[in-house]
Amino acid sequence: MFFFETTRTKYHVETEQTETGITESELVQLAQRGDEDAFVELAIRYRPKVWSTASRFARSRAELEDLTQDLFLKIWKGIAGYRADSPFENWLMTVAVRGCYDFLRKHRKRRENETLVDPQESREAQDESSERVRSRRDAWETVQVLLSHLDAKDRTIITLLDLEEKGVKETARLTGWSESNVKVRAHRARKKMRGIFDELGMES
Repeated sequence: MFFFETTRTKYHVETEQTETGITESELVQLAQRGDEDAFVELAIRYRPKVWSTASRFARSRAELEDLTQDLFLKIWKGIAGYRADSPFENWLMTVAVRGCYDFLRKHRKRRENETLVDPQESREAQDESSERVRSRRDAWETVQVLLSHLDAKDRTIITLLDLEEKGVKETARLTGWSESNVKVRAHRARKKMRGIFDELGMES
């Protein structure tokens, strides 16, 4: 069984390394037949995208690492069901986004009382205390406070549309919800966030 460690740039497997120069399509086919080396190659290729999306839903570096690991496990378990009638990246990111949505639903109550931590801060130097860093942290915390008042579906939609800057059509594809549902929920969620922003007096 492979172990994909999200905190390192090198990944360990118990089987021999796959040959170089193999195409993505061939890697996918091998992974579907249970080749763990092939899957690790795919995981390395797509780790930045999955990590970036997961960072929108996690509140700490540790939570982000765990969520990313869980997402790749979901992808590994589901890859046999992938059909090549659409790009592999589309399928993989769909699994990742829906995994993040499930994560929000599962941990909503526990997360309501947790301290907000910007995962991006772990990439900054420990002694950096510039106004830019403080401003970004304040903005992150404000956004997370507002998002915490939304249910899992609305938060997922706002995260994809406004933080990931994806279009309505792509958001609908990733979530499996209709475009009209995405539009209506996004409108209502933004209105609710604006109301909370005003109610809490969060203007600078």
